[in-house]
Amino acid sequence: MSQPQLQPQTELASANVGDTLPALELPPINRTTLALFAGASGDHNRIHIDTDYARQAGATDVFAHGMLSMAYLGRLLTQWVDQRQLRQFGVRFTGITHLGHKITCTGRVVDRFEADGEQRVKLEIQTCNQYGETKILGDAVVALTPRLAHFV
Repeated sequence: MSQPQLQPQTELASANVGDTLPALELPPINRTTLALFAGASGDHNRIHIDTDYARQAGATDVFAHGMLSMAYLGRLLTQWVDQRQLRQFGVRFTGITHLGHKITCTGRVVDRFEADGEQRVKLEIQTCNQYGETKILGDAVVALTPRLAHFV
């Protein structure tokens, strides 16, 4: 039996251990995506954009920036909750995302707790390619409701 899938914001308050976030499926990684990410992030490491350089370094071709996949995980989270509710977000890179890989981002609630007067959930998050190979493992903590602004 599959776990319930949480919808953005609407069911957040009732999130329970085992619930899953709606998956974020992305188009295959291509050279244009890498060039655009390099420009947007300022990360112009040649291993990601110069085929000759990548081959001299021992790779078969250029490959995706690890931070591109982390950004995709950030999108997974912020399509589910407002970014102001994000309390923690960390990842560990476990594999290279090559050209043509179609990345899917997923998340699952693994804990529900209270901290600093807020109800929060801890999530396990990851990216996998179309072959089921994990490329990034991570976790995040989100508050179930946004904090109200305090004006002085």
